[in-house]
Amino acid sequence: MLVLGDSISAAYGMSLERGWVSLLQEQLAQTHPQVRVINASISGETTGGALRRLPVLLTQHEPNIVVIELGGNDGLRGFPIKSFRKNLADLALQSISAGARVVIVQMEIPPNYGVRYTSSFRDSYPLVARETGSILGPFLLDGLATDPTLMQGDGIHPKPEAQQAMLENIMPALLDTLE
Repeated sequence: MLVLGDSISAAYGMSLERGWVSLLQEQLAQTHPQVRVINASISGETTGGALRRLPVLLTQHEPNIVVIELGGNDGLRGFPIKSFRKNLADLALQSISAGARVVIVQMEIPPNYGVRYTSSFRDSYPLVARETGSILGPFLLDGLATDPTLMQGDGIHPKPEAQQAMLENIMPALLDTLE
């Protein structure tokens, strides 16, 4: 399982071992010991940056599952929605072409980008998942993003205390790919 994400999956502000991806590996070691989790997440990553890295990652790791947790940095930069959707679809389709099942993890951006951009951004995830035949994962920070006790001072990145809840949010979608 290859996790292709940004700072949310790269455990920004804490040791990598405390992040949800490491917790996922620990949990799967108990229930699905044959699954190895590769965390290819980079803080600040965009869909465009991930597209440049993906061919090498697919060749190097030959994943059966690719989890795409990206888009937050595209949205925060006001990246054009049409280009964002194309990149997200290309990431999914390249992964599928390499023989992997794909989970697209939803992300949200602050409402100060305007209703039109914010809703178009949000709608991109189910649209691309449907178009590519990918599994639509949840918003990873659902129930966490608005709780300041679970978020770092920047209001964007979750604290170590939120990582288990993030894993619980995404686990049903990941388990679908393992059955």
